[in-house]
Amino acid sequence: MSEKKHSYSKFKQENYFNTEHLKTDLKQRSVRGGVVTIASQASKFTLKFGSIAILARLLTPEDYGLIGMATVIIGFVEYFKDLGLSAATIQQQKINHQQVSTLFWINLGVSFLIALIVALIAPAIAAFYHEPRLKAITLGLAINFIFGGLTIQHQALLKRQMQFTNLAKIEIVSMLVGVVVAIVAAYSGLGYWSLVLMTLATGIINALGVWIACRWRPGLPSRGSGVRSLLTYGRNLTSFRLINYFSRNLDNILIGRRWGSQQLALYAQAYRLLLLPIQQINSPIHSVALPTLSSLQGEPEKHGRYYYKAILLITTLGMPIVAFMFATAHDLILLMLGKQWIEAVILFKFLMPAAFIGTFNVAEGWVYQSLGLTERQLRIGIIMTAIDITIFFISVNWGAVGVAIGYGLSQPILVIFSLNYCYWGTHLKFSNFVKTISTPAIASIAAGVILLPIKQFVFTAELNLLLSVLIDMLLYGLFYLTLWLILPGGKKHLLDIVETLQTIKQKSSR
Repeated sequence: MSEKKHSYSKFKQENYFNTEHLKTDLKQRSVRGGVVTIASQASKFTLKFGSIAILARLLTPEDYGLIGMATVIIGFVEYFKDLGLSAATIQQQKINHQQVSTLFWINLGVSFLIALIVALIAPAIAAFYHEPRLKAITLGLAINFIFGGLTIQHQALLKRQMQFTNLAKIEIVSMLVGVVVAIVAAYSGLGYWSLVLMTLATGIINALGVWIACRWRPGLPSRGSGVRSLLTYGRNLTSFRLINYFSRNLDNILIGRRWGSQQLALYAQAYRLLLLPIQQINSPIHSVALPTLSSLQGEPEKHGRYYYKAILLITTLGMPIVAFMFATAHDLILLMLGKQWIEAVILFKFLMPAAFIGTFNVAEGWVYQSLGLTERQLRIGIIMTAIDITIFFISVNWGAVGVAIGYGLSQPILVIFSLNYCYWGTHLKFSNFVKTISTPAIASIAAGVILLPIKQFVFTAELNLLLSVLIDMLLYGLFYLTLWLILPGGKKHLLDIVETLQTIKQKSSR
């Protein structure tokens, strides 16, 4: 009886490594997974916006600034925890129990080491910013690395098997618990500690959920398991992420050190609010697209076709949100954050071009990671980081506004160069990419241009703020949809999306 049970358990665990069964209905699985994860993101998006609106009124900009100072440096160190090994597990066409077990223990060991390092550098972080409170904050946040290390390979296996519904449930529940803990703590007067507790509560619940959903259990690490190629892949990807993270957060470091927590809080909150809806779209689609594209790496035609469809989806959803937020920036900041954050409006607007480009910020990563070209990704990352660093060091002399202008205006120019380099030598073309995003880009910008004068001259200041934003949203949606139908090829794209949704509905009802 025990031998049968052991054999059955081994069979169940081996199921996490085999992906051949997914190819029989890969299109339906990937599209259905995309719809499930996007639908779950709607809940997370509402939850995040709601928590921001509540916590922004219970906490001060200084509270957010303190956490921002600590997380900029901690977040940089955190990339060592993953080592790119989750993406390596997902990308590999064939992988086994010994390899994943070895990667699990590497991830966990590194996570413990990072937690220790962060704890040791806590006094240095406090001294760097001349803020003693950062020592205790950093020590509190260091604990979360351990819970993260426990989940890396389990989450990778769930993504590899396209179990997106389970992943979505775990994320929503863990986020909900974290938000509730933060609100209760903030209401109790704990100030910035409520944000620390939110991070810890989310991490603990997420780890528990992942281990319950993924029944795979690691064995002992094996020296001859053949993980060298996986480590090389992960090393290049991690190096790129570290460089990219540094370039994306150097602006926060420079503003915090040069101008203090007040300006940093305004800048960081404006950028966070701006990127929040984009992250809710790109993150779930990325989770679905990367495993699918990786499975198609040996079929260039199918790979390219799926790639452009995924790009069209994220830009169709993301670009209108960014353009709408630009047109309603003043009212949106007042509604979401309150009057104490009104100075963030100008930063919010200047960062818009970078956010608009950010709607397809996963486009290059999909190519490099699915085709195993992480070494090329690292090379372009070094070049782009050097340019960003130069821009930040020059623009910080004019405060947070200067940094927002410099970063916001430079990104649309730089992305042309980086995308051309990304597609060079592959079956993908920059011209096809431009053709793919042209309809959502034109419709989004044009709808915003139409809405701006209507807001300026038709709506009055006496109109309820929430009602005004809702009316703006309805009008913008109407303009965007109309322009989609008018533009060449727009109607066909919309019909394709409707057809896809109908296919998913039919599959789900069987």
